[in-house]
Amino acid sequence: MDPSRKRAIRLTIALTVALLLASALVYTSFSAGREELTASQLLKRAQPGKSYILAGTVLDDSVQRDGDLLRFRVRDPKLKVSVPVSYTGEIPDPFAQGRAVLVTVHRGATDTAAFVGQQNSLTTKCPSKYKAAVASY
Repeated sequence: MDPSRKRAIRLTIALTVALLLASALVYTSFSAGREELTASQLLKRAQPGKSYILAGTVLDDSVQRDGDLLRFRVRDPKLKVSVPVSYTGEIPDPFAQGRAVLVTVHRGATDTAAFVGQQNSLTTKCPSKYKAAVASY
């Protein structure tokens, strides 16, 4: 067999495999992502047995600690709607009232309005600690 023909066949096979692997990577990236829901969206869409990522702001005066249990309300950033969350697990240092948070939740078994946070899923969005430098000449 001609050596140039062998190289052409190997190149075609290598490019086909690379294309298939790239397609698999793109599919996995897009199908694995879960969307974040606000409090109002969560109240409308939440179904028993499914978990959701709740995004919002911790409502002022809503944080209560009872041993390892942390209870707080997450407010929709655009509406005056909030949902109660019961959470156990690690609490990020910057967690505080008025701070933006993400937490994976599912509907509680006893109360349909309450949501239970998945253990160790609470993350806090920190405000930027850096300010723009002021040029002085």
